[in-house]
Amino acid sequence: MEYLSIFVKGIFVENMIFAYFLGMCSYLAVSKTVKTANGLGLAVIFVLGITVPINYLLENYVLKEGALAWLSPSFSEVELSFLSFIMFIAVIASMVQLVEMIVEKFAPALYGALGIFLPLIAVNCSILGGALFMQERQYPTIAEATVFGLGSGVGWWLAIVAIAAIREKIRYSNVPAPLRGLGITYIITGLMGIAFMSFMGIEI
Repeated sequence: MEYLSIFVKGIFVENMIFAYFLGMCSYLAVSKTVKTANGLGLAVIFVLGITVPINYLLENYVLKEGALAWLSPSFSEVELSFLSFIMFIAVIASMVQLVEMIVEKFAPALYGALGIFLPLIAVNCSILGGALFMQERQYPTIAEATVFGLGSGVGWWLAIVAIAAIREKIRYSNVPAPLRGLGITYIITGLMGIAFMSFMGIEI
C-alpha cells in the first residue's frame, strides 16, 4: 500500500510539471506532436527509474555521514554530502548517454525528431529534482525510492503527452493571433496545473 501511495502521489499529487514546474523547457519544446512527446516522456521515465535508485545507493552508502562505515569503522565520521550535486549529475549524465545510444540504435526516426532535446535530458531539472526530492524525503528502502522515481517519470510523461495532444487539436481552433504558439500553451499548462491541484486532497 505504501508503494502505491508513493507511485500515485508521484503521478498526480506531486507531479513534476504541474506541482513543481520542473522540466518546463523540454515540456514546452517537444510537445508539438504526440509522437515526439511520447518518446521523450518514455525516455524520462527510464532515466528517472534508473537514476533515482542509483543515487539512493550513492546517498546512503557513500555520501551521508557514516555511510562509509561499511568500509571500515574509521570512516564512520566521514561525510561527503557536499559532493551530492556532482555525483547525482554524473549519474544522470551517464544514464542519459545510455538512453541516447539506445534510441539512436533502435528508433532512429524518433532520435532525429527529438534532436538536441534528447541529450538535454541530462540538464532537465525534473531529473535532478527527482534525486534531490529522494534525498530530502529520506526513503527508508531502495524499493520506495525506485517507485518514487518511476511515479515521477510517469507523471512527467502524462503531462507532456496530454499537452501535446491538446496542442495538436488547437491547431485547428480559432486561437487569437497574439496567443498562438507558446502563449496558449502557457495558459493551458496553468489550467492543467490548477486541475491537478484537486488531487492534493487525496489520501492514499
